[in-house]
Amino acid sequence: MKVENQQLKAFLLDAGLITEEQFRGAEEIANKTGQKLGNVLVSQDLISEEELIKMEAYILGIPFVNLEKEKIDEDVLKIIPEPIARSHNIIAFRKKGESLEVAMLDPEDLRTIDFIKKTSDFKILPRLTNSESIKNALLQYQKTLKAEFGDIIKKEAGGIKAIKVSDKKGLAEEKDLKKMAEELPVVKIVDTLLKHAILGRASDIHIEPTEKEVIVRYRIDGVLREAMVLPKNVSSGIVARIKVLSKLKLDETRLPQDGRFKIETEDYKYSIRVSVLPVYDGEKIVMRLLSETVKALTLEEIGLRGEALELVEKNLKKPTGMILVTGPTGSGKTTTLYSMMEILNVPGINISTIEDPVEYRMQRVNQTQVNSKIGLTFSSGLRALVRQDPDIIMVGEIRDNETAGLAINAALTGHLVLSTIHTTSASGAVPRLIDMKIEPFLISSTLNVVLAQRLVRKLSSEKEKYVLQPAEVENLKKHCNLEKILTILKEEKIIKPKENFNDIVFYKPKPCSDFPDGYKGRIGIYEVLSIDETIKEMINKEADAGQIQNQAQKQGMRTMIEDGFIKAAQGITSIEEVLRVIAE
Repeated sequence: MKVENQQLKAFLLDAGLITEEQFRGAEEIANKTGQKLGNVLVSQDLISEEELIKMEAYILGIPFVNLEKEKIDEDVLKIIPEPIARSHNIIAFRKKGESLEVAMLDPEDLRTIDFIKKTSDFKILPRLTNSESIKNALLQYQKTLKAEFGDIIKKEAGGIKAIKVSDKKGLAEEKDLKKMAEELPVVKIVDTLLKHAILGRASDIHIEPTEKEVIVRYRIDGVLREAMVLPKNVSSGIVARIKVLSKLKLDETRLPQDGRFKIETEDYKYSIRVSVLPVYDGEKIVMRLLSETVKALTLEEIGLRGEALELVEKNLKKPTGMILVTGPTGSGKTTTLYSMMEILNVPGINISTIEDPVEYRMQRVNQTQVNSKIGLTFSSGLRALVRQDPDIIMVGEIRDNETAGLAINAALTGHLVLSTIHTTSASGAVPRLIDMKIEPFLISSTLNVVLAQRLVRKLSSEKEKYVLQPAEVENLKKHCNLEKILTILKEEKIIKPKENFNDIVFYKPKPCSDFPDGYKGRIGIYEVLSIDETIKEMINKEADAGQIQNQAQKQGMRTMIEDGFIKAAQGITSIEEVLRVIAE
């Protein structure tokens, strides 16, 4: 039994959710691409995924359940083994006598239903749910990090206590370290740290030795959070294990080392970048987690909108010139470049990159990893790329005069060049290039557009409404031009023409067990500087960043803080979060 397109059409039109014309357009796309009509309707933002599933449930006469906030009894959850639950998107969530209610994305998966019925001896009652419910329930299979470490330490206490390092003149012997790295407790500890970091959406793991213990912290949504405190006696074993995985020198404890390794399971594939640094109480390790299966996001998904989005899309259609993305480390610049390349990546175009590191693998894109140890730098790599007949060149970062000069020259000679540069604002990119000995007339001739960005944390679905009090409004005036922001919110039709700041509903994070600080994920806030004739003339006259910024704002450029306030008024983030990242 399945939902026919005509049934879906009748339901949507009767409910007034879409028009006949919108339905025909979606149906045409579905026929051309072979996609399910419902999936097309969701991708076109005509209906949400949850609305689609609720409609299908109603038409099929199958109850819809939302498990996003439901804590499932462990005994019930484990009736369906985790591998089956993951591979078939099916969750056991309620048991009544001899009946078992299961939440599914596809209630037509009769083979799986029959298999669970035979292996569990329950009567199976299928329920429709959405992908977020499945994700939440799958997370419940995982123990907490502390509980899992408690089990490891309890079961393997003897092994952990046995971890010792023989010492000669301050250096550990390699044979002892190799043996230590293979100890079962140490292997379990490192595997568990990595697993929980990945499931918890961490971008980095910090393992920090102190005098009496080892502190483990995860960076999640840009913020470091303490995850675990381990006994001091496991420190050398953890370091040895990670060095073995990264193919680093085991007996070198006095100098910094860098390496990498990969981990792969049925659910994820990650490249781990490792940095080892000697500190007073041992060696500190930082691991950067880079997913190899994540697809590039669209420009809309990373947070670009309105006129800023139109400017970027317009400049991506130009065959030559330079597009720069600016911001501090960790502000999402590389992700923005990948989103641009995803748009440009078509069979008739040759895209070549020089990156450090290669964060995402892209089909049909020739990606080169910087390796300074053998002399492959941004400048030497870029020099080689221009001889590879590229249409588009992506340079991970412009760090020095030579790279800047080569990038400008490539843009002048018929290539579209995408790159990043470290400045705090879009207008700051111009004086930064001049500082790198690039002539102003070359900058004005090649630079098409500059994006500046920061990443703000997004509020989770649980959030609190509030309105600003007079004292809060006065305090905000110290940070931004509230009158201009009020005008922008009215132009965007987020608030009514007669409303003031005291009338706007903003949102605060509401902490919960899944999201202790009330935030989930991040999104960009942007300012986009278009290099028009007026700005070109100012560049040629070597105007400073402040003058360029003022002129751009007169011409209608929205600043990052203004874009942040729009997203705060839309309930995407909070005012406090916008002010936090702008101040950094």
